[in-house]
Amino acid sequence: MLLLVRHGETAANVAGVLLGRADPSLTDVGRSQARWLAETLPVPALVVSSPLRRARETAAAFGVDVVVDERWNELDYGELDGLAPSGVAEGMWQRWRSDVSFAPPGGESLDQLSRRVGAGCATLAGAAATGVVVVVTHVSPIKAAIAWTLGVSEAISWKMWVEDASVSRIDFDASGPTLRWFNRGGWQPDGAR
Repeated sequence: MLLLVRHGETAANVAGVLLGRADPSLTDVGRSQARWLAETLPVPALVVSSPLRRARETAAAFGVDVVVDERWNELDYGELDGLAPSGVAEGMWQRWRSDVSFAPPGGESLDQLSRRVGAGCATLAGAAATGVVVVVTHVSPIKAAIAWTLGVSEAISWKMWVEDASVSRIDFDASGPTLRWFNRGGWQPDGAR
């Protein structure tokens, strides 16, 4: 099974800003979420992480060697990184949401993201068919992996929400990938989900 784990909370997540390639650390809550994930999920045969600090810190909680893979990096928001969604011009939002080949200035398109994440999924399919593989990543790569699994357009990304410290599961067999669950968990400090 392939377990797609969104990293724990960061201050930027709390603030509700677009967080692409900026590289903040986890908050105290985020570190607690990482520990909870490591204690709750099955023992992985392999842990893969985005190169960004928030993902690597979450992955480190599993206590095993972590393979860093650039393909699991967050979408590059370019000049929009760090902005609140309300700070993005309405015309840009409309174009972004209607055209998967559109990239914000200095950023990356959903098409580009989809190609690299799809390659990452294909690379892990064999290991995930016979054991537990945990990938610690971000919102956009998780959405791209779900679209790859379902064989649908990247445009579906705009119809999904991924919580901090949540887990989605993809299984692999001879017929290909199957989405088993999406966006489970999302541990909060008071234990509420």
